[in-house]
Amino acid sequence: MAVHYCGLCRRTSFSGRRHLYGAAHRRRLREALDRLQEEVAAARAAAAAAGDGEGGGALRRYDPAEHDRRVWCLCCGRGVRRDGRRGGMALPRAGLLQHLAGPEHRRETARFWRENRAEAALRERFLVPAEEYERFARAMERELDAHRRREEERIRQMAAGIREAERRQRETVRAALQLQTEPELPAGPAACGPPAAPGRDDSEDAEQPGPSGMQTGPDLNWMESGQALTFIGHQETEGKGNVHTGAKPPWLTEAEEEDGSKQQIGPSYEEFLRQKEKQKLKKLPAGRVGANFDHTSQTGDSWLPSFGRVWNHGRRWQSRHQFRTESGEKKKKR
Repeated sequence: MAVHYCGLCRRTSFSGRRHLYGAAHRRRLREALDRLQEEVAAARAAAAAAGDGEGGGALRRYDPAEHDRRVWCLCCGRGVRRDGRRGGMALPRAGLLQHLAGPEHRRETARFWRENRAEAALRERFLVPAEEYERFARAMERELDAHRRREEERIRQMAAGIREAERRQRETVRAALQLQTEPELPAGPAACGPPAAPGRDDSEDAEQPGPSGMQTGPDLNWMESGQALTFIGHQETEGKGNVHTGAKPPWLTEAEEEDGSKQQIGPSYEEFLRQKEKQKLKKLPAGRVGANFDHTSQTGDSWLPSFGRVWNHGRRWQSRHQFRTESGEKKKKR
């Protein structure tokens, strides 16, 4: 008998080409064609919607995770990219439609139908006419042009908004500079102006020298008539000013304490070292020997042992002989 390998079933048949007419092969062929037909039907529906002018908004922002999917073409035996791409935009179903309308797919479909003995009436469902694809391509070009015009219009509006904001900013800066460079009014025509408020001196209304054009002295005549405020008296400092009265700010003065020493900001270096030692001791075990020893307690020399010489340098037996010599004892010989 002839040996026949079926690529669809992925098995070798020893009954020759009679395997193509078997129930198992027909079932697998039908299931595979149904899966491909769903993709082909969705692609042809997208082409029909775009050709009728109902494909507005069919373009999408390109997303690799979504638009790099591939569809397995059963007839050609390879994966085909489902969506097309133009710049940063994705064309849904454009890649599959282009493949279905190509001459290679038509040729491979005829071969697949002939080798697997599929129904001839179903073959046209898996092909896309060239005219249908041309209509879809023209609709996509129109959609791309419209999208390009919308993007250009949006960019022009954004540019106009930026120019308007810059213009307002320049006008604001120019107005502020004009107010700063305005000369002071002369004293002669000042009499024609509105009368000054009672109880205030004209010399105080003039701009006083100082930082940022602020007055250098306190305004002692700040109370005006008609104001329901409680006067608590003039708050004067004894020879010390502040930044509002034109005095030097405290961070620029070398202030000294009353005893003559410079005021120190923050902890001293000795306090820092003590704190560092405390941090080191925290890492040691709490139950260690001498952890609770009070270093501030007053102790004499009597707390040290009077034998052993454990604090001396040298060997232990030397300390023992020295202790016995000092105490007058002699070694007993056995």
